[in-house]
Amino acid sequence: MGRRVVVGLAVTVAVAACAVAAVVVGKRVKSRRKWRRVVGVLAELEQGCETTVARLKQVVDAMAVEMHAGLASEGGSKLKMLLTFVDTLPNGSEKGTYYALDLEGPKFRVLRVQLGGQRSILEQDVKTQDIPPHLMTSTSKDLFDFIASSLKEFVEREGDDSETSLTRRELGFTFSFPVKQTSISSGVLIKWTKGFDIEDMVGSEVAECLEQAMARNGLNMRVAALVNDTVGTLALGHYHDPDTVAAVIIGTGTNACYLERTDAIIKCQGLLTTSGGMVVNMEWGNFWTSHLPRTSYDIELDAESPNPNDQGFEKMISGMYLGDIVRRVILRMSQEADILGDVPSQLSMPFSLSTLSMAKMLEDDSHELTEVAKILKDKLEIPDASLKVRKLIVKVCDVVTRRAARLAAAGIVGILKKIGRDGSGGITGGRSRSDIKMKRTVVAIEGDLYTGKYTMFKEYLHEALTEILGEDTAQHVILKVPKDGSSIGAALLAASLSSDNVDSVQLL
Repeated sequence: MGRRVVVGLAVTVAVAACAVAAVVVGKRVKSRRKWRRVVGVLAELEQGCETTVARLKQVVDAMAVEMHAGLASEGGSKLKMLLTFVDTLPNGSEKGTYYALDLEGPKFRVLRVQLGGQRSILEQDVKTQDIPPHLMTSTSKDLFDFIASSLKEFVEREGDDSETSLTRRELGFTFSFPVKQTSISSGVLIKWTKGFDIEDMVGSEVAECLEQAMARNGLNMRVAALVNDTVGTLALGHYHDPDTVAAVIIGTGTNACYLERTDAIIKCQGLLTTSGGMVVNMEWGNFWTSHLPRTSYDIELDAESPNPNDQGFEKMISGMYLGDIVRRVILRMSQEADILGDVPSQLSMPFSLSTLSMAKMLEDDSHELTEVAKILKDKLEIPDASLKVRKLIVKVCDVVTRRAARLAAAGIVGILKKIGRDGSGGITGGRSRSDIKMKRTVVAIEGDLYTGKYTMFKEYLHEALTEILGEDTAQHVILKVPKDGSSIGAALLAASLSSDNVDSVQLL
């Protein structure tokens, strides 16, 4: 009897052990299945974001064709190809003291530069001022009186207060809102963005509103140039290097401008300039082609945005959106398999993960990815992500970043192709020709995605430029960062247009 009990007990233990083993194995199998689903989401993302050289060259061609169409007729392309009326750029010979006002959002900057000729900036003074929130929805008079008052205080710091109302000063005005430009120094506001909503200003002449406010404040100053931030960046780039032919900004938003031959601007036949060229504001954030590698996450983001079917290129490459694309991927992974436990509410909130945070995660080179863990906890309320999961999320950041940077590179090459600086002879050049001597070509580039601590974006962009152009051509294309281009460039444009600086530079 005792022997039977022992045998029965042994069988019971064996059965229990088998049951426990079965549960453990079952959990492992289930866990592996979940992980395979998560890895499948990543593989799908990688495939959807693929930017082969062949595809990038298709984007290049499409950009050049759309530029041509936008120059041919109004509304002929998703690219607006706006005339800036800037046909003279600073050449380094300018002398004197000039001012700039840079209004881009809830802050503005006023700047003074003293130019000494020979491409030298002898002195530079800058002041940043917050705009009280109520003025962003008040009246144009209230807003510009506030700005003019601050500008007057800044001018009076020049030294001789008695000359404030006697000496007429020249101002470059960077106004980065949608404007229909009517001359180098005038334009009508189309609509407000970035939190401004001043109804009586829409349809009004922007520079005139500022000049009236300056007059009311006893400030004798003229708006010599009304430009956006991209044109300012081009002006500063050209001031330091006359081989600068285009400017690109890749920050919260993105845009580009470049130097075009006047006779290529078909929609304005008979347009005459002293230089034979003009700066064209592309508004390239609205570029679109079926060759762009679009994923379900891009489609969802666009549909839920305030401007669906608009700014498609910007939504794939700019800092406003990259972080949210990553958030959407992480959310999908957590829904496919509970690798993060219960889905935190913060993860479902649009734009809860900024591109800055995404960049920090991608740049985290610590063994345990401690910065990734901190950001997941602080920004998305994910406190206990395993190292395995953290590595997966870094890979997601890398895929989204690489696509954005490579598409930006394709956009730049598209501009170069249009003006015959890509080694192929331009938009109608057909096959690449070995007899074309490639000119030294400089592109001024600004924006936090390129100039900040987001080193991988910059590396991927340069890598793609070389792949698209080929090493022989790429060595002639230089990307330069002109610091504070949007502000200083506006002041330089005011200087180049001044009667005190009569030498004008030939753009082309």
